[in-house]
Amino acid sequence: MKRLFYIALVLLWSCEDQIEPTLRDAPPVLVIDAFLNDLDSTQMVRITESQAYFDNTSLQGITGAEVRVARSSGSDLVFVDQGDGTYHWQPADTDKLGTVGDDFILTVIIDGSEYRSFSRMNRVPNIDSVTFRFEEENLFLPDSYFAEFWSRDPLGTGDTYWIKSYKNGIFLNQPNELNIAFDAGFSEGGNVDGLIFIPPVRDAINPFVEDENDEFMSPFEDGDSVYVEIHSISNEAFDFLNEVRTQTDRPGGFAELFATPLSNVSSNIEYIGEGPSGPVLGFFSVSAVTGLGKTLDISQVPKGN
Repeated sequence: MKRLFYIALVLLWSCEDQIEPTLRDAPPVLVIDAFLNDLDSTQMVRITESQAYFDNTSLQGITGAEVRVARSSGSDLVFVDQGDGTYHWQPADTDKLGTVGDDFILTVIIDGSEYRSFSRMNRVPNIDSVTFRFEEENLFLPDSYFAEFWSRDPLGTGDTYWIKSYKNGIFLNQPNELNIAFDAGFSEGGNVDGLIFIPPVRDAINPFVEDENDEFMSPFEDGDSVYVEIHSISNEAFDFLNEVRTQTDRPGGFAELFATPLSNVSSNIEYIGEGPSGPVLGFFSVSAVTGLGKTLDISQVPKGN
């Protein structure tokens, strides 16, 4: 035990020295991000190139590509080049993206090289309600208001979801706010099929808010709004997002010594040409979406006995 304590002290002491490692240059990697859904809004495919780890400039978009999506229940969707690496398709009253059970094939052609991926639009449960609750001050938080959504996973194991939340219309997109579920719980084998989503999943729609002194504040104040969306995703997309969370939600400091090493996240996009091609990253997913929101009125929230 004394030896372990001594090693820990040495490691902590050594972590005080700032180092600036020299990383070898690597050729850029093609990245295709194509998360589509059945909402009545512009659908986007983004094509970029990766950049050096310490490069904080904007990603370089790739223009001039041919991007289309074939679907089992309609004609091909052609995505229009916007000149900045994004490609758009706009649904119309007479032409929606698709319905649950439809299959989709993404094809991207760049300078004669063709890339392809497959996805299916899976089922998604409705959100029955969104509620707020009050919790009294404790060691970590002042008097606080928390939001919850109420929805039941349909019977039949293997449904996976990406649950997105918005506070006052702003998407909560930080790595620690990525909320994914397998059936009604966190992971496969949780024995929660067909149940109401478990409390940690329901509570994960709340932002963590800090003041100027880095003290935690109530996630919501009187008049704040919350909007929740459930996006159906494939099991493969669930694994992809789980990897994204592992790679981006880094603990930092001493804990980083024991964290999962940085690495590229897996992809479901493949190069289908005959000649040589470099690796491709990114993901193609098509989701059905349900959503519901609510505005906090503290006069309507019970405050205990």
